[in-house]
Amino acid sequence: MEAVPWGEDGTAPRERTMHTTVALDGHGTDIAQARHLAAGFLTRVQAEHGLPISQRAMDLTQLVVSELVTNALKYAPGPVLLDLRIAGDVVEVVVWDSDPVLPIARAADAGRVGQHGLEIVMAVAQGFEAQREPVGKRITARIALMDDPGGAVAGHRPL
Repeated sequence: MEAVPWGEDGTAPRERTMHTTVALDGHGTDIAQARHLAAGFLTRVQAEHGLPISQRAMDLTQLVVSELVTNALKYAPGPVLLDLRIAGDVVEVVVWDSDPVLPIARAADAGRVGQHGLEIVMAVAQGFEAQREPVGKRITARIALMDDPGGAVAGHRPL
């Protein structure tokens, strides 16, 4: 797993895109490392850019990263790319893999063990899309940065 420096795209600081990209190669620790990368990315964005990010957004981002990366590593041969970026008031979790088959959410089944990842992602994300690419597919989930009914912001105590 190798991270590309985020926010170093050559634009002026105000125009800078806050993002990080990592290539995953299927090691057993990739999913945990991807979750840690997501938490670290949001923590850096918050500390260095003063962007408010709720604890709920932190938690949901890690959950979505875990589910999407797990599915990509389980079902697609070859490498997987994870891209995290801030777009306005959302964090976009983008996962690319080499399998062109688009995922389909299954009908709800309380008796089914496992295979609920896509349902979970679609339930917690503000936006979701799956697109075929020339090689494989790209899955994008958007999570609101300040979607916390409790009002707690990660790294800050409520007043």
